[in-house]
Amino acid sequence: MTTSSTRPDICPVCGQSNRCTLADPRTVDRPCWCFTETIDPAVLAALPEALRDKACLCPRCAGLVDDAETTHHQP
Repeated sequence: MTTSSTRPDICPVCGQSNRCTLADPRTVDRPCWCFTETIDPAVLAALPEALRDKACLCPRCAGLVDDAETTHHQP
């Protein structure tokens, strides 16, 4: 994904919803899920420079949810 197509509500790695409450006008007054999580600095360091600080990662790409869980528990 290129930075020109980056949206604040989309994970820059996988292109799926990042579930960011701050990016959604309906929930902007609520704290985001990431406020209570610790994302491994190695995960962030592995991002290409062009994708850093453009949009939040989704929980899966942040390394907080495994692939099997997201496959079986999609809303």
